[in-house]
Amino acid sequence: MIDIPYRGSGPYCYTNCLAMMLGADAPEAAVVETVTGSPFGMQLVGGSLPFFDPWGWNPDIGIADALAVLGWTADTISGDDAGAALDRLASCLVRGPVMIGPVEMGRLRYQPGKTGPIGADHYLVALAMDSEQVTVHDPQGYPYARLPLAEFTTAWRADTLDYGRPYTMRANFTRRSRVDPADAIAASVPRAISWLSGKNGADMPPGSLGNGDAAVALAAHVESDCDEELREHLVHFAVRVGARRLADAAACLRQVGHLAAAAIATEQARLIGSLQYPLVTGDDAAAGDILRALALTYDELRVSLERQS
Repeated sequence: MIDIPYRGSGPYCYTNCLAMMLGADAPEAAVVETVTGSPFGMQLVGGSLPFFDPWGWNPDIGIADALAVLGWTADTISGDDAGAALDRLASCLVRGPVMIGPVEMGRLRYQPGKTGPIGADHYLVALAMDSEQVTVHDPQGYPYARLPLAEFTTAWRADTLDYGRPYTMRANFTRRSRVDPADAIAASVPRAISWLSGKNGADMPPGSLGNGDAAVALAAHVESDCDEELREHLVHFAVRVGARRLADAAACLRQVGHLAAAAIATEQARLIGSLQYPLVTGDDAAAGDILRALALTYDELRVSLERQS
């Protein structure tokens, strides 16, 4: 099979927001996504909600890890009062753009079809605010989108999400050291091994599973009862982002000489990407077979990275 780097649109919201905030000094999105740690594992939250990212991981953790390994800092601010949050945002916008999130994507009504909470997290870059509305760059494909203040704060409250604090924003991004992208990738490998070892899920809900166990359990779930909500989550989000981030991780690992690990990550990307057709067309037995094949690869990737570290 021909392997070339993937380019195109996709649900890389926090990665693209970080790239916007870092400006001209930002590495490629593939590097940013990889050093968040997101490609290195799988989780089945509460035994039913799948994500192709590590057990116990969430974007807030990934953003902090990426900033640290890339040599940047930022002020992360949150609170419980909407009015105070808007005042802080207005103050920060005087100095530059502000990264907002997580927010509830279903409450961003400029996105077609979004009319209420769907439990989906998202990130934005705020550009301006007046007495009536906020203007944002939404990396889902909506530059300079505007949202009334009341709707913006309702989304920003994030009370329908399973992580994050209300009204979280990141501002005052400061470069502390110049880090070559290859050095950042190499420095993130120990953290990737830790995620693949499944040692970071202490706060997970009961019944949650990670990595190979998650893939096997999801296979059984898909084959026996793939309800519409699960199918929609997989085909519109989880498969798309999971395949892309592993393809990006493979390219990054190859760049720093982890050739065997890169080959395994490429195989993971192919397996996850190949789930899209059977899930869309209802061939759940085929999807189950793919997931069981995927389950074998997580320990293989961990062992490969350990051998070269």
